Amino acid sequence: MTGRAAIVHDPTLESYGFGGDHPFNPLRLRLTLELCEDLGLLEGHPLTPSEPATDEDLTTVHNLTYVRMVQRAGRGSAFLSDLLDYGLGTGDNPLFPDMHAACARVVGGVLEACRLVMGGGADHAMCISGGLHHAMRSRASGFCVYNDAGVAIARLKEEHPGIRIAYVDTDAHHGDGVQWMFYEDPAVLTVSLHEAGRYLFPGTGEVDEKGRGEGRGYAVNVPLRPYTDDDSFISAFEAVVPEVLRAFGPDLILSQNGCDAHKLDPLSHLSATTRLYEHTPARMHDLAHELCNGRWVATGGGGYDIWRVVPRAWTALWAAVSHQELPEKLPEGWLARWGEKSPVTLPRLMRDDPDDYPPGPRAREISEANKRTAEKVLEKVLPYIR
Repeated sequence: MTGRAAIVHDPTLESYGFGGDHPFNPLRLRLTLELCEDLGLLEGHPLTPSEPATDEDLTTVHNLTYVRMVQRAGRGSAFLSDLLDYGLGTGDNPLFPDMHAACARVVGGVLEACRLVMGGGADHAMCISGGLHHAMRSRASGFCVYNDAGVAIARLKEEHPGIRIAYVDTDAHHGDGVQWMFYEDPAVLTVSLHEAGRYLFPGTGEVDEKGRGEGRGYAVNVPLRPYTDDDSFISAFEAVVPEVLRAFGPDLILSQNGCDAHKLDPLSHLSATTRLYEHTPARMHDLAHELCNGRWVATGGGGYDIWRVVPRAWTALWAAVSHQELPEKLPEGWLARWGEKSPVTLPRLMRDDPDDYPPGPRAREISEANKRTAEKVLEKVLPYIR
């Protein structure tokens, strides 16, 4: 099945970054967009601009005092000792000029993508600057200052009473911020497949985190063992995600597509390849058509090998969103333009060669452990999802 696709982006969305040697580098957005353009994947798909999120938007999920503190931090008018209580000015979330404006633009981009889809302007939409899933109500966390998915979900719930939204997160890190914002809400299903918190930030996302009160069963977590490869990750995804989405019956699927589960990523211990980053968007697309008339919004997220992994993974995401075939080779122009600037040798093919990523010595053991986890997840949540 196919549908109309939109890509929400403008250059102002590339101002969200922490500078210096910080791993969250907005250059990955520019690399991805130019790769899509050079491959011809943006033909007929002009970039859709957006407006920054307003204070009223942000305070659907964030505390107003926190929003004001972010604004002061970006102006340099707050004491660091005050900011630290809000997770600002830390190693993960250092201050940068006009940070409120940059963060509000990202939220506005994802909000625009969601409104486009819910308003019928597109069946699918992508905003790769989004995916800042760690931000809490009153605290920055894990490179995330405002929670774009949280705001978008809250606004859609206001604008479309009775809407049911499924949030599916395949970032290597647990989608904790979005989960906690809707932990008691049976109208929002949060699903996160991630490296187990025992081994990786933020240290949460265990199977028993399954929602509270009326939201019991509507938080779904699949913690994966370190060194999980494509086969095991995909098996866990297929065991859990279609099952819980079909039980829930969403009106919209919002997916977070962090690509830091790749074996080359420096901030996780998983062993995926580009095969995972073709599979999951394709399945999100199919499930959206099966369950909610194609309504699907895709964001970016983590991804810290910005040269070899992120551009290819998110180009594959856009190909799925826009119903286009993924070319086999990276274009020579893109390789020439960025090859001189890259600190590593750039790949020449869009897909990883499986021979370069052989199964690890514990692959079978890890796969069996992940299979048991997926079975346990379904036992714990399916009886509650209605």
